[in-house]
Amino acid sequence: MTSHVLVLNRDYSALTICSVQRAIILIHLQKAEIVEAAPDRFVRSPSVKFPYPSIVRLKMYVRVPFRRIMLSRKNVLRRDGFRCQYCGSRDRLTVDHVMPKSRGGKDTWENLVAACTSCNNRKGDRTPDEARMPLRRKPFRPSHVMFIRDYVGNVSDKWKPYLFLT
Repeated sequence: MTSHVLVLNRDYSALTICSVQRAIILIHLQKAEIVEAAPDRFVRSPSVKFPYPSIVRLKMYVRVPFRRIMLSRKNVLRRDGFRCQYCGSRDRLTVDHVMPKSRGGKDTWENLVAACTSCNNRKGDRTPDEARMPLRRKPFRPSHVMFIRDYVGNVSDKWKPYLFLT
């Protein structure tokens, strides 16, 4: 029972991931229902046999305040896939300000990218256009769904419609 289970809110929006054991408890307490189960797999007790859950949906709507992903070096690197946004390297990564701080650039999701130290030094106190170093991808504020995908790693095909991956 080491698998992960996707937990959906009553409106089928992705909330979190839990263990199979926690999902079975939610189902047994009638707080959740199975949306998708693994075929031909079951969780058994002496008196009850449950389908092995893959996706469960809560029966009561849980109001979740707007989830903001905390801005940190680790989260910027995670958002950018641990690749330099200038050359694609994975070696000696640091965080670079697209608009340099000396020119009024802020510490925001939209102004920070992962960069290797050589690209960061070559870019220096210039914008990517001035340094003729185009970004591979425009920086953006990630959603919590993106970090759910990263936490699990390989996402099941059954989960993709709920995580907006189809």
